[in-house]
Amino acid sequence: MTSQIKFGTDGWRGIIAKDFTFDNVSVCAQATAAYLKNTSPRNLSLVIGYDTRFASADFARSAAEVMAANGIKVYFCSCPTPTPVISHGVVNLKAAGAVIITASHNPARWNGFKVKSADGASAPTQMITGIEAEIAKLGDKPPVLNLDFDTAVSRGLIEHVDLAPAYFEKIGGLVDIEKLRDAGFNIAIDSMHGAGIGYFKQLLDGGCNRLNEINAEPNPNFPGMLQPEPITPNLAKLMRLVKDIRSDIGLATDGDSDRLGVVDEMGNFLNQLQVFSLLALYMLEVKGLRGPLVKTITNSSMIDKLGELYNVPVFETKVGFKYVSPVMLEQNALIGGEESGGYAFTGHVPERDAILAGAYFLDFMITTGKSPAEMLEYLYSKVGPHYYNRVDYTFAEARREEIIKHLTDQKPASLGETKVVSTDKLDGFRYKLEDGSWLLIRFSGTEPLLRVYAESPSQAKTAALLEDGRQLSGI
Repeated sequence: MTSQIKFGTDGWRGIIAKDFTFDNVSVCAQATAAYLKNTSPRNLSLVIGYDTRFASADFARSAAEVMAANGIKVYFCSCPTPTPVISHGVVNLKAAGAVIITASHNPARWNGFKVKSADGASAPTQMITGIEAEIAKLGDKPPVLNLDFDTAVSRGLIEHVDLAPAYFEKIGGLVDIEKLRDAGFNIAIDSMHGAGIGYFKQLLDGGCNRLNEINAEPNPNFPGMLQPEPITPNLAKLMRLVKDIRSDIGLATDGDSDRLGVVDEMGNFLNQLQVFSLLALYMLEVKGLRGPLVKTITNSSMIDKLGELYNVPVFETKVGFKYVSPVMLEQNALIGGEESGGYAFTGHVPERDAILAGAYFLDFMITTGKSPAEMLEYLYSKVGPHYYNRVDYTFAEARREEIIKHLTDQKPASLGETKVVSTDKLDGFRYKLEDGSWLLIRFSGTEPLLRVYAESPSQAKTAALLEDGRQLSGI
């Protein structure tokens, strides 16, 4: 049923064999093909890639067969490929966009259909709306065109490509790779059984570094973790490894390698807001660049303080890189980031790239001579300490309207002993407090979850705000 297909903050995702089926993937591909023919008739070409999830390569082949049958030239990735590498491939090959079969950080039973625009960015709202409209036109018995994969290859409609060499060449123009390779670091790497396997090793090997990569075999079950998301609950193995082998740093990439996780030299996880703020500081201070900073509503108020310190504007968007990317392009921004660990940079595609983010983080360490923990203290010396956390709650879909009504009815004048100075509904229900703390409650755009976020000057206050958020939502 085409009514099952709803695009969220980053493509359409569904449970494999229940919603995410070959038929539904073919419908998405047919709709995407129709959209491209309507909007980009002079450039009917597309990159198609996939991650290491169950049957991702097969789903990608099905999408390619539909595209080829519609007369669209397909550049088909020859192996599981990170999303940022595919995004760069779109620009390098001058394609009209990309389709990527991946559910990113979702649990193993999920898969997804991501769409990229011609600039390699997450498909903007206009593009997604157009594709959804084409899906609606197809109806419940959609006419989907199909051309056998091997036949399409023989006719030149599908071409196998390896996007890695051009990608690494691009990265080499943004950061001094030889400098990174000669740093002499002991680096622990967790590829989380995903598409990023081997990429940090290829980038950093061949010099004085010692590299230790774990979870470096494709495994669609993602054993030992709730989901391939580089956050504390899933990084116990990496954090132990960092301490056991006395690493200088631990780097982790999610299932499709567009999100970065960082573990400091003591085995402590640096949260995503800390990492984004450090990367922004790196761009402003180490690289000496000036330009706008772009953050989602769930990101740190440390970015606002850095904007004030370095006299650069800060732009805020809804959650999702489909909102961040257009602002980055419009404003020629230095960096864009979201709370989930995705960061994009000037001079590159306006899309999350965990590999480049990791390279920049290492360059920050080399240039300053500081460890990750020392870098965090340096950041705090400029903007003050900030403590962030997020709690996710599952809920029955039938309760969605009840939760929204409960939140709408709540109008707290204070949270704890701190006055609420403003509220808004830019993306969920946000409460800003007198001391700079904030609380946000919103529904996930990719999973049936209610997310509660908070940041404040102390860990205790952040914990209290998260409990306030739970009570305000009636969960």
